[in-house]
Amino acid sequence: MAGRKLSTTWNAVRYEDGGWKEREEEVASEYPLTVRLDGEEFATIVCTPADLDEMVIGFLASEGVILTADDVTGLSIDDERGMADVELKRKHTASAEFYGKRFIGSCCGKGRQFYLQNDVRTARTSTSRLRVSAERCLELMRRLQAESAAYRHTGGVHNAALCSPEGIVVTRSDIGRHNALDKIYGYCLLHRIPTRDGIVAFSGRLSSEVVLKTAKIGAAVLLSNAAPTDLGLKLAAELGLTVAGFARDAQMNVYTHRERITTA
Repeated sequence: MAGRKLSTTWNAVRYEDGGWKEREEEVASEYPLTVRLDGEEFATIVCTPADLDEMVIGFLASEGVILTADDVTGLSIDDERGMADVELKRKHTASAEFYGKRFIGSCCGKGRQFYLQNDVRTARTSTSRLRVSAERCLELMRRLQAESAAYRHTGGVHNAALCSPEGIVVTRSDIGRHNALDKIYGYCLLHRIPTRDGIVAFSGRLSSEVVLKTAKIGAAVLLSNAAPTDLGLKLAAELGLTVAGFARDAQMNVYTHRERITTA
């Protein structure tokens, strides 16, 4: 991303030990990217300007616009104008009740629209027989945070990773939690990585939207160091997804389909 930085410095004053001290702080960059499908504006996503090809592919797949990366015949990103132009193998003709021009913010919750019909159509129910130890889950969460340079430098991004019981397959960061998940989904589609027995490690709240994103990716287990919501857990239970929250230090809470997480 020539011309776009993942972070920038900002002059700040820090209060500590009873006094003020001037210092430079590194803060995460926020970048609006408008996605156009065959020349028609589809959505504007506020994101971290990295791994944008993956994010666009993952976003379109999670929205049900494409099924595989092969459904995209062209993808170009104009860095200066903040435009992602996508050419589709089949023209996008879904009705307005499923889609419409919209602004997708990086904040948690209100910037995102909840399209129940489309989510029902694209979310996958997990039938995976994966088994993974609780200790391995905690280790994956520790590695997720440790490997994120963007988080260490700015503290202003969410981290997401697709993992197997053997370790992390791919990890991505973004100011938007949904974007981080779209990036790992896009990576898997572009590299034809199977996700049926996948584990998603995540650094944010386990809302209904995060659960649905994980179900669309097709993973079996969702781990986070944060709390779940009740609707998120209801959806996870219905979709066959194992959800564990508060995965910190040597403990975690398993809320749904706990048969996949073992003590050995």
